[in-house]
Amino acid sequence: MSLARVQFFSVSLDGFGTGERMTREAPFGHAGDRLHEWMFVTRWWHELTGEPGGSGGIDDTVLRQFAHGVGAEIMGAGKFGYPGWHEDPEWTGWWGSNPPFHTPVFVLTHHTRPPIEMDGGTTFHFVDASPAEALERAREAANGQDVRIGGGPTMIREFLSARLIDHLHIVIVPILLGRGVRLWDGMERLEQDYDIEAISSPSGVTHLTFIRTAAASAKEP
Repeated sequence: MSLARVQFFSVSLDGFGTGERMTREAPFGHAGDRLHEWMFVTRWWHELTGEPGGSGGIDDTVLRQFAHGVGAEIMGAGKFGYPGWHEDPEWTGWWGSNPPFHTPVFVLTHHTRPPIEMDGGTTFHFVDASPAEALERAREAANGQDVRIGGGPTMIREFLSARLIDHLHIVIVPILLGRGVRLWDGMERLEQDYDIEAISSPSGVTHLTFIRTAAASAKEP
């Protein structure tokens, strides 16, 4: 069976995956770009945006795994758009006409609408479903490849609570946000179901990888 995995999701030292007061002009609220500055200086990001230069190392290496083996994504309504986007029929996400996913993307929302086909192979499907139902549908669309659980923090927490995530890669960024949406709330004893590895980067971030153990995988969600 394909894996459900989270890739390089950034959180602050105090566990926030996004800031407070998210708007169309501030997708991560008061956090701004601080959770993702480690990403923007890599060679991978510079290539993606058509700029020269950029750093290598562990940060660049993990980012280059973005599309490898992924056949579909599930994201929360808060990742797809700003608060109230469902009232804007022209809104098609943050990523322009050619989003970077190039797969079916299932947006979990209570405000469904017809699918939106974008350039490059991305199609946004808007579904009102439980995590398990959404994952089943995404796995069918992924055609044997893995399903990326794309965030935000509330959605990742819901999938973790439902015991549906096989591979979790979290990037701890050395900043304190103080407020926003936390990832780890209610996740007591999560570590018991995973083998955990940590790699420190010269950029200052720490890559934490959680791989679900065989015993945990054998348990029914």
